[in-house]
Amino acid sequence: MNETNSKKDAVYLAIGSAFGLGLSPFFPGTCGTLAGVLAHVLIAWFLPADMQVPALVAVLVLVCAANHLLTPWAQDHWQSRDPKHFVLDEVAGYLIVPILFHPYGELWKVVLWGFLLFRILDIFKLIPPAKQIDQNMHGPWGILLDDLVSGGYAALIMYVVYWVRPAWIC
Repeated sequence: MNETNSKKDAVYLAIGSAFGLGLSPFFPGTCGTLAGVLAHVLIAWFLPADMQVPALVAVLVLVCAANHLLTPWAQDHWQSRDPKHFVLDEVAGYLIVPILFHPYGELWKVVLWGFLLFRILDIFKLIPPAKQIDQNMHGPWGILLDDLVSGGYAALIMYVVYWVRPAWIC
């Protein structure tokens, strides 16, 4: 392997593993999700309210684009159809929560409940069509779409809880 390929692989590895979070030997998807949480928190802290959703959407679009561009490399690098250390799908899936649930709740509660609900729904794929997508779609969309669905369901559950018991989320 030449030096150019080595540098390219190092950059792809850094991006695809969410700057190393996905390289954790324990729960790499959950650790990788923390990159989405960090982006959410930084945007909430440093941008005015009217700029937060556009910024979150911009980050989501960049993460989805990186997922699509790097999937062939990741599949080859880790010799897997859905490599566990390639965690851009988890980052994108989490980002759906604050985008859809933006105006509601205190930041720490939205982060906590959004993170927990997203991870539970993503890991167990309890609500269709997440499991069907995971089992039947391949390539970049197969890796990404089940996580986006799980993020959407997490936000939906948070909406229901917000309207029934707002103190849990607000």
